Amino acid sequence: MSASGPASHATPGGSRPEDDAAAVQRPRAAPDPQPAPELGALEGAAREIFGDRLELARRYTEHLASSGIVRGLIGPREAPRLWERHVLNCAVVQELIAPDARVVDVGSGAGLPGLCLAIARPDLSITLVEPLERRVTWLGEVIADLGLENVGVLRARAEQAKAELGPVDVVTARAVSALVGLVDITLPLLKGRGELLALKGRTAEEELQKASKKLKRFGVRSSEVLTVGADVLAEPTTVVRLVL
Repeated sequence: MSASGPASHATPGGSRPEDDAAAVQRPRAAPDPQPAPELGALEGAAREIFGDRLELARRYTEHLASSGIVRGLIGPREAPRLWERHVLNCAVVQELIAPDARVVDVGSGAGLPGLCLAIARPDLSITLVEPLERRVTWLGEVIADLGLENVGVLRARAEQAKAELGPVDVVTARAVSALVGLVDITLPLLKGRGELLALKGRTAEEELQKASKKLKRFGVRSSEVLTVGADVLAEPTTVVRLVL
């Protein structure tokens, strides 16, 4: 909206142009939090994935639907599909991770997939790497509220995190960048040994092909595109796995 008419005249309805200009400069109201979606037909899948920690997953999903939306970590339109598109989609990746693994989740954002894995697998030791302060603050609040003892947050860019991290078995990433660029910021964290699990979509095979030359330079021993969760989800999760 912009002010109309000459500066010396009032706009229709009696308001002054300077009032309209002030209105333009006011920050937009934060979106209203959405009610946490019900599991419905996904109840069985969620119980199989999270077991006796399903209540923690519910509370995490409530955080996503409320403060996660208000503070800009999740778009309002995602609220109705948080379980299927985000939480369960991420949590099924647990089946690719060995017991007691040390996991680093790069560009964790709203905790996808890192917090989903921490809830589903208390045996894992997980570090969420996230550069933006507001996201780090939110992640810390959620971790404290859920009482998760197997996960911590490191505020850093992935390129800077190597010096702060100890041994790493698995690096995870979702919606960070195309694989050809992602390997540059993730594989060095493994320090020569371990694996990357990159959650991808339909372009996974194409991205893997485009990154093939770079994988050789990093010493990747094996690479493959996998689907996980097909036995519990209507749309299984696609993962690119690279092993050093």
